[in-house]
Amino acid sequence: MTQQDEAANSVANKQKAIQSRQDQADGAKQEQQDQGGEDQAVQTGVEQPETPMPDQHLAKPGIEAQMELKPKFMAEQYKGSGKLEGFSTIVTGADSGIGRAVAVLFAREGADVAVLYLNEHEDAEETKRCIEAEGRRCITISGDVKDAAFCNDAVARVVAEFGKLDVLVNNAAFQEHADSLLDITDERLDETFRTNIYGYFHMARAALPHLKQGSSIINTGSVTGLKGSKKLLDYSSTKGAIHAFTMSLASSVIEQGIRVNAVAPGPVWTPLNPADQTPEQIKEFGASTDFKRPAQPEELSPAYVFLASPVCSGYISGIILPITGSVG
Repeated sequence: MTQQDEAANSVANKQKAIQSRQDQADGAKQEQQDQGGEDQAVQTGVEQPETPMPDQHLAKPGIEAQMELKPKFMAEQYKGSGKLEGFSTIVTGADSGIGRAVAVLFAREGADVAVLYLNEHEDAEETKRCIEAEGRRCITISGDVKDAAFCNDAVARVVAEFGKLDVLVNNAAFQEHADSLLDITDERLDETFRTNIYGYFHMARAALPHLKQGSSIINTGSVTGLKGSKKLLDYSSTKGAIHAFTMSLASSVIEQGIRVNAVAPGPVWTPLNPADQTPEQIKEFGASTDFKRPAQPEELSPAYVFLASPVCSGYISGIILPITGSVG
């Protein structure tokens, strides 16, 4: 055997040894996965509920009070510091889910909050109770953001009650899955688009005359607007439109000193999803993310505070902030 052969064999043996160690590691990892260890949810802060989620199906529009596992929205460890002191704010879809969590933190930061919602009266009253417990004023306004007249009247009422308007959060949404484009009727398409994008236009248009330097608009987009979703064709399309609307409106009003941004959540445990998915599907909701669980509303609401406060994000406009539960 030549010296060259010996060297080659030495390299091959070294590579085999590396392979053997990796094979052993793979075997241990597979054993851990078989025992459920690999699929455990990731916790990087306050411990949050893990999959499987309750296999519950809610009737639309989805009532948070009826959920077996209530979403976490209070963010008990979040301490307010006056970032929105004296602000007047509107949050649509604030009866539950992300909207409720945002409304509560806005109040904790010193803002008065108008809770706009469809007809989930029990949930809206709970949101109001939580806002008032933070020492701030709250009004609840029930109606349909598809109706431009309702949006105009709601904004006028808020300005009359609070004296001004500083922040608008567009968050109300309609979502219904479909296995095929052929399942999406004109009626469903109209409901999704008129709620999710027309409603944002209506509210922003009504609010804009009252906004001033330092004011902001925050839109709730979605990871589906960034990546698409094969079973949420119409919903994903509206979320993509919301992202484009956000960037376009930001450019339109920047010289007025008004900022416009969006948050693009991944899967979040709110009434929207058990009111859409089957009990079998909802059990694994969020499990496909890198966190292997859905977010809780309280994990998103601080981002809205950040974008609403000119102290925190005065040099930020036109961004789509992804909070998706996936790396990158």
